[in-house]
Amino acid sequence: MTPATAETTRTATPIPILDLTPETDALWDQLQAAVCDVMRSGRFILGPQVQKFESEVAEYLGVRHAVGCNSGTDALVIALRAIGVSPGDEVITTPFTFFATAESISSIGAVPVFVDIDPETFNIDPAEVERAITPRTRAIVPVHLFGQAAEMDALGQIAETSDLAILEDAAQAFGARYGDRRVGTLGTAGAFSFFPSKNLGAFGDGGLIATDRDDVADAARLLRAHGGRQKYQNEILGYNSRLDEMQAAVLRVKLPHIDPWNEGRRRVAALYDQLLAEVPWIETPAVIDDADCVFHQYTVRIIGRNRDEVQSHLKQAGIGTMIYYPVPVHKLPVYSHLDVTLPRAEHAAGEVLSLPIGPSLSEESVHRVVDVLREL
Repeated sequence: MTPATAETTRTATPIPILDLTPETDALWDQLQAAVCDVMRSGRFILGPQVQKFESEVAEYLGVRHAVGCNSGTDALVIALRAIGVSPGDEVITTPFTFFATAESISSIGAVPVFVDIDPETFNIDPAEVERAITPRTRAIVPVHLFGQAAEMDALGQIAETSDLAILEDAAQAFGARYGDRRVGTLGTAGAFSFFPSKNLGAFGDGGLIATDRDDVADAARLLRAHGGRQKYQNEILGYNSRLDEMQAAVLRVKLPHIDPWNEGRRRVAALYDQLLAEVPWIETPAVIDDADCVFHQYTVRIIGRNRDEVQSHLKQAGIGTMIYYPVPVHKLPVYSHLDVTLPRAEHAAGEVLSLPIGPSLSEESVHRVVDVLREL
């Protein structure tokens, strides 16, 4: 790159890691009408919009039941209880994820058991899961990290052999497939997040539990509404975790567009793959066979360079990036008492860098990101 070109790159329009305005602008009239309809209806909690969204999303995912709740974290908490995890039970999960995955396990009194990751996909390593099973193990919580499905065939076989439940943390993978099925539908239950930055995002918090099991769905509905099927008839200790009508209305407008949006993310990822193949110190994401990654994040490894200096260089050029995740969960202060060493997760935390991604990210922007990386 010539000095003149480099200077132009640095003074160009900033590229955020994610820009939500194009999808909002494209659907503005529908979104505005949906929100206004809710305001005029006077129904704001567990009304017709939630019921319709649950029905539509269950059909999209291909499951019998979809149970809306007020966040992805609550979806995990409620689903864990609904599948039968109790205080003192061990739950095997990954340390390379957002804190909420483990927090949900601990918050119901269960014990998170962290095992190491596959260094190529960053997802939980099934072989490590199998080695970690004890008589106290009750469930496995794989995370479909960055929109990439975990190895569900292997995990399913392990769970069946050891009589374990599987709760899929699909917060980052709405719409992704594993084989011929959507992620979040391959285990006992799946938990989704509709945080605004997710592939299918609301205008606030929102979550959902997907399952084919009637008993799990019934328990989830009970738990999300203070443990009662009828008002003032509380049967168990539950939560105030109901998806509100406004978010359901927004999500209903967006749901029909999720597949083209995910395809747009794949196109961006494919262009990154092509251009970054010429940068020897960057390792691009691996996609496993039979998986249909939706690239919630496009996360590379920085090999043989200082990752933080690379991030700073991109920032100076107006390019947004994030580090997901700088500290593996087992190394966070809240879990310091575990004294666990998981070298693959710890090594990844020092190398990963997520580049701008989104269905509306232009080819020009992708070229600019790569041009700035080539300067180093």
